[in-house]
Amino acid sequence: MSEIFVTGHRNPDTDAIVAAISYTNLRHSIGDSEYVAARIGSVNDETQKLLDRFGFEAPVRIRDMRTQIRDLDFDRPPVLSTSVTIDTAWKLMMDDNLDALPIKNDDGTLHGMLSKGDIYLYDMGSINDNSVEHVAMFNLLSVLEGSFVNEFAVQVNPVSGVVNLALPQTYTEADQSGEQCILICGNQPDVVDDAIARKVGCIIICRGALKREWQECSTSTIISTPLSARRVSRIIYHATTVDRICCTENIVSFHLDDYVDDVKEIMLQSRFRSYPVLDENDVVVGTISRYHLLRPNRKRVVLVDHNEAAQSVQGLDQVEILEIIDHHRLADIQTTGPIRMRNEPVGSTNTIIATMYQENGVLPSPAMAGLMAGAILSDTVLFKSPTCTKRDISMAERLAKVAGVSLDDLGRSLFSADISKDPLDLFKTDYKEFHISGHDIAVSQITCDASEEFLKRKPEFLDVMENRRKDKDFDMVLLMITDVLLEGTYLLYTGADKVISDEIIHQAFSIEPKDNCVFLPDIMSRKKQIIPMLTALWG
Repeated sequence: MSEIFVTGHRNPDTDAIVAAISYTNLRHSIGDSEYVAARIGSVNDETQKLLDRFGFEAPVRIRDMRTQIRDLDFDRPPVLSTSVTIDTAWKLMMDDNLDALPIKNDDGTLHGMLSKGDIYLYDMGSINDNSVEHVAMFNLLSVLEGSFVNEFAVQVNPVSGVVNLALPQTYTEADQSGEQCILICGNQPDVVDDAIARKVGCIIICRGALKREWQECSTSTIISTPLSARRVSRIIYHATTVDRICCTENIVSFHLDDYVDDVKEIMLQSRFRSYPVLDENDVVVGTISRYHLLRPNRKRVVLVDHNEAAQSVQGLDQVEILEIIDHHRLADIQTTGPIRMRNEPVGSTNTIIATMYQENGVLPSPAMAGLMAGAILSDTVLFKSPTCTKRDISMAERLAKVAGVSLDDLGRSLFSADISKDPLDLFKTDYKEFHISGHDIAVSQITCDASEEFLKRKPEFLDVMENRRKDKDFDMVLLMITDVLLEGTYLLYTGADKVISDEIIHQAFSIEPKDNCVFLPDIMSRKKQIIPMLTALWG
């Protein structure tokens, strides 16, 4: 089976990134090696500081979870070299019931596609054009199952010429063209002697007796074969290499990373039975047909720290969700079957995952314990968020002991935000989108210990917020500047109509706003204080 990706929400905060890492580590500890920590968005400064402190790499980034060619059980037929004979290719097609085979260059890249139709056309053409060109002697012997009669007396070169069958009524002087002739005969020693005298380029003796003196012939290549003359007269054309007849123009090919949705559209515009599949280096790895698209294998995911489609990865409708671990309200994600769902009213997803470590009898390493403790401190805003519970505090204290760190020191290092950064980067640090009763909004949060410095850049933040609102046609965009020392939040906001926006903020929080800003004492949580108030107002 393929990997199982463990991923948090878009624009992930520290809790989401660490949850993906910590849950993946738990699964690895109990023998489930297919789990892979993933992320949808960039790692913010706070999270990166925590990862660096405890020596962890950021999870692998995934931008889209739509089904790709690599997720399908596409065919992996033999990929033939250009020097392979048509005979070999045809036998492979018949043995494996294949309609087409990819032909590769020496470096493995695609040269062309060989179909049964290409071979049929070539065979029909040989009825009127009974000549072969530059057939390697090695290939000719292989197809005819033959051997040299005069191997040491003649220089072996590629064979070219008109194919003649030595029947009494047709074998006349007019049929012979010397070196540019390939003569097929049976047990006809007189015909062979005559052909040698005429210096015929290649003589093929089918089931015939051999004279000793023919071994010394230096003017003609003489081959003996156990096959009948009738059979040889047909399969000799199959000693030609596949590169002579395969299709090399207007080939439609796909790469492993191509999305099935796009592949379907391309296939609708073409009528090939089989399409080559290439890897990132354009090396041929298989073929795909329309029937492979009917029942694709879906990517498998575990969602942590969210259960809302708008916050999840693109292509979520095409994945198989195996499990959800979250501490937010239940939202709109639907599954095709029952899954494991763990949703608990705590302040951090890592509190839930730490509990799962205990339930499975797994002690996290000191580094992992420190990372998880930092994530709990981050999501509970140093235990000051109303979402914080006694379980969060108790679990963080236990993890800190395992890690040998001070929660106070760890917390102080988390919330020293860099005010010098670009306002857009700061705005996107902890950003989420919501759909509430027909209203589309975005809420970003900056958690710091010096809010006055951030308020000096208020005009810059409002410009960024208004641009985002217009670009995405949101009803409102809000920015929470949460000060852990003041234990409150400065809320900046922008909307399509200022009067209406002012009234919404006033009704939701019972405070008169001024200049698109309001201070909300004791407001620390987007999830438990901002979103519920707006939901109650619009609901």
